[in-house]
Amino acid sequence: MKLFCFLAIALLSIFSAVAQNKITITGSVADKETRTGLPYCSVAIFKSSDSSLVNGVLASEQGNFKFDNITLGQYYIEAQYIGYSKLFYNLSTLKSDQSVISLPAILLEADPRTLKELNVKAERQTVENKIDRQVYRADKFLNSLGGTAIDVLKNTPSVTVNSEGDITMRGSSGFLVLINGKPVQTDPTLVLNQIPANSIENIEVITSPSARFDPDGKAGIINITTKATQPGSKSLSVNLQGGLPAIHKYNNLHNPLRFGSDATLSLQANKWDASLSASYLRSDITGRRTGNVNTTIDNIFTQFPSDGERSFIRKNYTVRSSVSFKPDQYNTFSAGIYKGYRSQSRRADIVYNNTKTNLSNGNVIGRITYFNSNVASKSTDITLGNLDYLHSFTNKSFISLSALVEKADLDGLTTNINLDQPNRQVVLQSTRNPSANPLKAFRLKADYTVTIGKGKLQTGYQYRNQIQKGNFQYMDLDLASGLFIIVPEFSSNTKVINRIHSLYSQFSASQGKLEYVAGLRYEYSTRAFTAANQPVRNLDLSNFFPSANLQYRVSKSLLAKAGYSKRIQRSTNSELNPFPEREHSETLESGDADILPEFIDLTELGVVKDFQRGSVFATLYNQRIKNVVNRVNSVYNDTILNRIYTNAGLATSWGLEIGTSLNVTKRWQWYAGANMYQYQIKGALFDKNVNVNTSSLVYSLNANTTFKIWSSFQLQWTLNYLSKRVTAQGEDSRFIVPAMSAKKTFLKGRMAASLQWQNMDLGLLGSNRQRITTLGKDFFTTTNYIQETDVFLLNISYNLNQLSQKAKLPASEFGEKEF
Repeated sequence: MKLFCFLAIALLSIFSAVAQNKITITGSVADKETRTGLPYCSVAIFKSSDSSLVNGVLASEQGNFKFDNITLGQYYIEAQYIGYSKLFYNLSTLKSDQSVISLPAILLEADPRTLKELNVKAERQTVENKIDRQVYRADKFLNSLGGTAIDVLKNTPSVTVNSEGDITMRGSSGFLVLINGKPVQTDPTLVLNQIPANSIENIEVITSPSARFDPDGKAGIINITTKATQPGSKSLSVNLQGGLPAIHKYNNLHNPLRFGSDATLSLQANKWDASLSASYLRSDITGRRTGNVNTTIDNIFTQFPSDGERSFIRKNYTVRSSVSFKPDQYNTFSAGIYKGYRSQSRRADIVYNNTKTNLSNGNVIGRITYFNSNVASKSTDITLGNLDYLHSFTNKSFISLSALVEKADLDGLTTNINLDQPNRQVVLQSTRNPSANPLKAFRLKADYTVTIGKGKLQTGYQYRNQIQKGNFQYMDLDLASGLFIIVPEFSSNTKVINRIHSLYSQFSASQGKLEYVAGLRYEYSTRAFTAANQPVRNLDLSNFFPSANLQYRVSKSLLAKAGYSKRIQRSTNSELNPFPEREHSETLESGDADILPEFIDLTELGVVKDFQRGSVFATLYNQRIKNVVNRVNSVYNDTILNRIYTNAGLATSWGLEIGTSLNVTKRWQWYAGANMYQYQIKGALFDKNVNVNTSSLVYSLNANTTFKIWSSFQLQWTLNYLSKRVTAQGEDSRFIVPAMSAKKTFLKGRMAASLQWQNMDLGLLGSNRQRITTLGKDFFTTTNYIQETDVFLLNISYNLNQLSQKAKLPASEFGEKEF
């Protein structure tokens, strides 16, 4: 025992002596004239005796550097930065009574010869492939200038947008949206419609998310990263957009208005980083709708073909601000606020021709023609706020704490008036359908990251709380009294509460040519749903969500990837509400209070090939959805169909996604992405009374080609194509949208003007229209949505950058190009 104690004391003494002989050296590198830090400056420490290299690091964005575990002795430091003269700094002899040495700022002088002679130019690729995602540069898609995040997204091979603005990712409508890595709980489409395209740096399509992300979203995650200014600089960008007069007006009640503006002011200096941006967009669109619906009840066949206006008035504004403070190299505080408002008024002024026929004898037993004016107005007011803290430890580990609050007010009012036709003087029916569906949510999150050997371990906890209330009313006009009376059958109050506790841990590392990430997430969630005076419906779930991603470098230019993740798609208030909501003359909509969330298994295999002029990638994927939710139709009465959200069984899809970015010549670039998948649904509807077994091959193509006529002028042609596809009860036709853009830069690139020709058609291509068909044993519907084509927009942007000297140097060019 004494020997053991002696050895233990001896070992501790040795370790203590060794530790005491290790010294940490900290310092910073800055421009001699401006005294601003030089980001990513190369700093190395050498032994004075033989000039042997001890260690080398890159400075942080603020120009700070640190050397750990330096033994006693004599050393000198060498600092070099492109565009500056190399500098040598001699250290005094390191003594044993020192543990941490803080050096004065190392000041580098700009080399005027380098500034005059070195000029680095390079063209960044449209897409970058990473182990779990594809990253798309927003500014490569000229047709999205002045638009929203959706206009950027629809150019990626994973995402499609149909004529109704519905977004799908690899054929699935459910996905999670992050803004600069922060998740939002509001309907993804609403958020994406509010973010200005001009403020977006990159779109990240995360098809195989790791365990550190929320498992929500059956198709994966879309992360929007917004633009940021360079360190030590100020910048102001302003964009203006105006639409030329409409060419096709479709005899709509109002002429469309299209104009907008957005501006961003950014400042990054010393320990502070702040930005403020605002935008406004008016983007109306004209159009028509033609269709036919028929039902059969008790041998009575009713059909009501329709035709008329279907137009949109859309307004949108956002305000976003963020600020971060870094008092030292170990601590960072940041806060952000996002405010977005969007309103949309959809007008459907339709003439219906109703005919009833007795199938027994073929006699027409009723006929009426009437005019239906249906205006559905919706508004969304979203407010997000976040507060974050990041602390770095000396052992290169760090902990982050985050709090996020979200509030969304979703209001709607549908007015529905039936008038006699053709005089339109007598009111046959008038209804109002006001609704309020506010959402409140907050989350608390703690994450810890530590380096273990050559890998990185991440672990964390998160709590989410989301409350959404709904107040839906249906009021019918009493023609005798002139008063609107609430109809209880179509009115309801709802409330859904979701609470989720999450724990996760994942490990990532690289060994030789292999890079991998593996993790496991556990969630305990509770859902409580109440509708009117019905009993509370509770759903408690306890689930594990594993994930794994592998990437292997076969050769210098060839990568192989594999990924798996398990995910969940939680039900919305609309999908849960069992009370019918009448928003249109011919439809009701209701949900299922006992609807189950969808559970999804995502698996993919892929390769990425780089070559001299570009790159190409191909990904084979499989998606298996249990308890798949579909919106299906049933007959409510002879002229009204009931749209019901319900679990429809099991859905599977096998798909292949390919994409390429190619510099054909110095002046000609080509980008194309395609997605093709076999989709199948198997299950049963309406208490297993209707079997579902449908499948089809679906494919989409998003491509553009860019011609640089000269350095300051370029043309781009874009094509978005979606093939026809099956649904649980029918099919949607193909959808095609070509576009062309011309961009000219002025004032050494500070000012740019672009002319967009959106929805190109010329009466030849059938662009921007889609037919949606559903059918069952006692009904058939087909509707052709025809939206405005040949839309012309003019965009003008101006960027004023008051950069520090170092931000103008060639070194920043390398950072810009991300080589």
